[in-house]
Amino acid sequence: MAGTGDTEVSVNLAEIARIAGVGRAAVSNWRRRHASFPSPVGGNDRSPQFSLPDVESWLLENGKISAGAGAKQGLWPRFELLGDRDAMGRVIAALGYRLAMELPGRFPEVDLNPPERELLDASVVLARRGGEREVFDFLVERWLGAHIRQLSATPEKLSELFIEIADLYVDVPVRTVLDPACGTGALLLAAARRWAPALMIGQDVDAVAAAVTAARLRFSDSDQPSSVEVTVGDSIRDGVPGGADVIVCSPPTNERDWARAEPATDPRWIYGLPPRSESELAWIQVILGALRPGGTGVVLLPPAVGMRRAGRRIRREMVRSGAIRSIIALPVGAAPPHGVGLHVWLVRRPGDELPPADDVLMIDTADCRLPLSNGRYEVDWNAVCERVTSGVRDGKGPGVRAVPVMDLLDEQVDLSPARYVPPTDIAVDSDLRREWIAFNSSLDRIVELSRTLSTISVVANGAPANVTVAELHRAGAVSMLHGRAVSEDLLHRGERPPSGVRVLMLADLLPGSGPGQWIEHADLEGLKNTGDITVTEPQDVVVVGATRAFDAWVEMSAPVVLGPQLTALRPTVGQLDPWYLAGSLRTSANLRRAGGHASTTSRVDLGRLEIRRLPPQEQQELGDVFRRLMTFEISLAEFSTVGSNLGRTLSDLLAAGRLTPH
Repeated sequence: MAGTGDTEVSVNLAEIARIAGVGRAAVSNWRRRHASFPSPVGGNDRSPQFSLPDVESWLLENGKISAGAGAKQGLWPRFELLGDRDAMGRVIAALGYRLAMELPGRFPEVDLNPPERELLDASVVLARRGGEREVFDFLVERWLGAHIRQLSATPEKLSELFIEIADLYVDVPVRTVLDPACGTGALLLAAARRWAPALMIGQDVDAVAAAVTAARLRFSDSDQPSSVEVTVGDSIRDGVPGGADVIVCSPPTNERDWARAEPATDPRWIYGLPPRSESELAWIQVILGALRPGGTGVVLLPPAVGMRRAGRRIRREMVRSGAIRSIIALPVGAAPPHGVGLHVWLVRRPGDELPPADDVLMIDTADCRLPLSNGRYEVDWNAVCERVTSGVRDGKGPGVRAVPVMDLLDEQVDLSPARYVPPTDIAVDSDLRREWIAFNSSLDRIVELSRTLSTISVVANGAPANVTVAELHRAGAVSMLHGRAVSEDLLHRGERPPSGVRVLMLADLLPGSGPGQWIEHADLEGLKNTGDITVTEPQDVVVVGATRAFDAWVEMSAPVVLGPQLTALRPTVGQLDPWYLAGSLRTSANLRRAGGHASTTSRVDLGRLEIRRLPPQEQQELGDVFRRLMTFEISLAEFSTVGSNLGRTLSDLLAAGRLTPH
């Protein structure tokens, strides 16, 4: 099947590269070398679109793929043609239902329209020829990746840690596992690998996500597949089945409209009626109510749940009853939102089978991170798992402390591990060494730059021959691309994942700016094709068109999406050196010349900005100096921040008795 319905499927260069299993540069080379390569059927010069059937035929005829090879990759554009997250998910779920063995249980129904049924039939044929599990998993991964903003999946390593934690506490054979907010099923899949053939029960308000979960569970890795019951419903409003041995859950957070019409009379709130702002404490009580007496629950929560003032009464009752057994602080980046160190709560339903707890085990793994070459860090999952398992087993060790219940029942009832667990010696030493390395490295850069820049001397100069940006634009020496507003529906805030593209706004350049913004790369490609977005390329010069933040620089981290009052100047190769252009534009003289005088909110007339007329060789020589000057300014700002952080750390450690002066 070449298409879905009567619509022909098209693909871009990146998708052709994936189908052929090569890099995009190879595809571009084929276009130049082979006159027979299919002509574009749409798109534009920067992002042409090609007919998928024509591309597949050409690849086969020219020996770039063998029959059947690249079929999975070629299948995905047909799913994209459906144009809707839910439609894609329905077909994927139906594919899983049809391919997998029949298992006892309940599954959400999937109702397909004719184009979706046509795509399902083609997918079944391909899967049975190319590997059922392989094709199904490929489609699930692409679907999750394409809709990562709408589908938050628990990372595999964290899912495995959940099961490891629960297994340390469970004291009976596990026959039933429940996830009352199962999403796309990552936690239940990990549970099925550990406890099959136990019954896996999932529920989610998202009907399509629930159907995909059911389909994924039918492809269990276990030799004894679990029974599966996945339903659609709101677990807080509609309730969930009771009597589970284990519950694993990453519930939605910061919900306001979570309660029933009469929440005060709900019998589940045995620890207190959750405030409207504390939906997470409602989830905890729902989970405790759905466990059998003595059953174990593992729940992923934001750190604020353990310290917010509104929830302290409920936390107090949970601690006093013995419902909360352990709280584990995870490293930053363990799960979305990646900029926050989330907490795992281990809860058990009190009952005759479970003796009262004398303490709550606090485990802090926030320092279990590995440095990367780019200055960032990744989670050291081996270290996290080792600290958690040894801490649960022994009740002590680095980053571990059993806190007496009475110590927690103060006015705040703060359940944050960092409050009770002192930093490990290894963490303190590692952090201090890292800060000294950063300080010395920053200082070395400044000293080296100062040696070269201090040789610059002032020379006499006559009246310069200047040219304005408007004149450069008319002469074709530079292109001007003005930033545009980006739909709020596409914007994300917080730490940017690898699939995100930075969105730069004027507010980001002002003091006290909030968290950065970004959009998904998949959304970027769609907007680029319609011309509804301004995206930088390497060596573009970005100019701020407002006097309060006036500046110009060479953008080296392309692609970056530019918002209003930001403009990308794209120099014509061989006519303008980008570093010379940026350095010349950002001068105080240009701000006086082109900026308004009414207030700091005035706009800058970019067309009136001037640079000196110089031949290319002189531009390059001065451009190199401008580059070093800008690096010098950035290094000074970084040095100030690094130095302040180091001084504060040393002061804190001295006050805490963690440093010994020599």
